[in-house]
Amino acid sequence: MKLAITGKGGVGKTTLAALLAQAYADKGIQVLAVDADPAPCLAGALGFPAELRAKLRPISEMDELIEERTGAKPGSIGGFFTLNPRVDDIPERFSVTHRGVRLLEMGAVDTGGSGCICPESALLKTLFTHLLFRKDEMLILDMYAGVEHLGRATVDFVDAMLIVTEPTRRSLATAAQIKKLANDIGLFRLWLVGNKVRNEEEELFLKQNSPQLPFLGTLYADLAVQEADRLGIAVYDYVPKLREKAHEMADKLLELVQSR
Repeated sequence: MKLAITGKGGVGKTTLAALLAQAYADKGIQVLAVDADPAPCLAGALGFPAELRAKLRPISEMDELIEERTGAKPGSIGGFFTLNPRVDDIPERFSVTHRGVRLLEMGAVDTGGSGCICPESALLKTLFTHLLFRKDEMLILDMYAGVEHLGRATVDFVDAMLIVTEPTRRSLATAAQIKKLANDIGLFRLWLVGNKVRNEEEELFLKQNSPQLPFLGTLYADLAVQEADRLGIAVYDYVPKLREKAHEMADKLLELVQSR
């Protein structure tokens, strides 16, 4: 299954991505988690030890690799370079694995198609497409904030997109915008996930004001999430209630996707 997680900045996309990645890994499913945020922090949310995190580096910052594969130096615009470089070995070569979750840091990737035509963009777009076509694994994409990655049909091959939202009108407005852009490229397999919800009243607010998106589940606000980050411990391990909810959503999502 290919799963993309998106939403307004700061709503907790990375927390949800980490919870689901570990939940699926603990079910014996092969998981590849991809951090596509310009400021990657999924490794921390997953509780990767320092020695493994030190081995990670966003693909977007690997100038030598980009030049080797495209034939042009990063930052150069115009001229000749390979638009479809080799990327099939990148996930295994530049990822690290911990507790059944393989993690790759993509870094900033202009998948919208409206940015520069440059070597680094060519490599990242090709890698992004390659990841969507890999088989026999659970792919979880922790997307960067906003809706830019939906500018072109680059994620229309995902089996599901989760839109994370807080119980605020601004967050729901972003969810509505994401839904519209997703529908414009033919992606209708969307579910809403409430995060940082403090009580049943806020959960009801999300359900009543949802932009006509099916509701997958709710993660209730817990200060232990911040404490886990401060201590360098995975939220999955440190907050049992969220771990339980993650497994519920993981099972429900599998059923929903397989039934379609």
